[in-house]
Amino acid sequence: MATWRGTVEAHVQTWRPYTLAYPGVVGLAGASVAAGTPQPRHLLAAVVIPVLVWLGGHYLGDWFDRELDAIDKPQRPIPSGRLSPRAALLSAVACEVGAAAVALAAGWRVLALLVLGVLGIAAYSRVCKGRGISGNLVRGALTSLAVLAGAACVPGGHLWAAAPFAVVFLLHDAASNLVGAVRDVAGDRAGGYRSVPVRRGVAYSARLAQALYGLALTTAVAAVLTPLPDRTSYLVLLLAATAVGAWAFGGLLTQGEAITRESALRAHQVLVAERLVLACAVTAAGAGVAFAVAVLLPVLVFSVVSQNAMRVRHEIPPAELRKASVR
Repeated sequence: MATWRGTVEAHVQTWRPYTLAYPGVVGLAGASVAAGTPQPRHLLAAVVIPVLVWLGGHYLGDWFDRELDAIDKPQRPIPSGRLSPRAALLSAVACEVGAAAVALAAGWRVLALLVLGVLGIAAYSRVCKGRGISGNLVRGALTSLAVLAGAACVPGGHLWAAAPFAVVFLLHDAASNLVGAVRDVAGDRAGGYRSVPVRRGVAYSARLAQALYGLALTTAVAAVLTPLPDRTSYLVLLLAATAVGAWAFGGLLTQGEAITRESALRAHQVLVAERLVLACAVTAAGAGVAFAVAVLLPVLVFSVVSQNAMRVRHEIPPAELRKASVR
């Protein structure tokens, strides 16, 4: 029984439950602004496909990162021996095959975007992650594909209508991914990665992340010039997301080169919640505020609660947690 529970726990930790709602809400946002005529099954496909691809990406990313995690995060499922590399790789394949089956039913455009996404995940994890800003931008591009896939799930949906928001999430997730790299700078340096924080320092990286975030918000504001059924609700929720993001970056930037793993993790935790608000702002633009808020509230609560329960132990080795508690 203990072994069974340990295996289940290892898989759940690999899933990062606090992130799983995000790709689904992003896909839903793409479907909401696609200007087509979605039925419930189309909206379901727009949610399920990005979630399955994202889930497979976690398994695949951890499989690629198993040697780096053995150096910096030995408590994680694969380096700790609680999840075998083979099981992680097979789980990744199962998730992506499941996503492909749903995408095939949704149409060839969705399947093509899914293939690009899977190739992008492999490229990010294997090649781009440790190569500076290009890795952060590739990571952001994966979320932009989720926006477009959501739009493509809608019969008669227009990818061009979702394109501005694809750019928003590309820039936004490049920024949040760079904050994650600030958190992991010590391990990346030890593993030979050449991330932006390793090359230029944590203060420069935080400023660059803020600049990317600012570009994302500028693009989001400019998107009101496109045909949107509910501009007012979109702007209200966008303002809420902006306030949360400013709080996250404000706390990070004031620390300069004194940014720690713990403080970068706290900023990233805030951004994980903030991006749900941003995605639901886009959903409100196409589907109305009542629907968007009904989606936002439960996923936001689940993300915050599961982050508080799981995130720190997943990201910070026990030895560092003990040192932090002593300080």
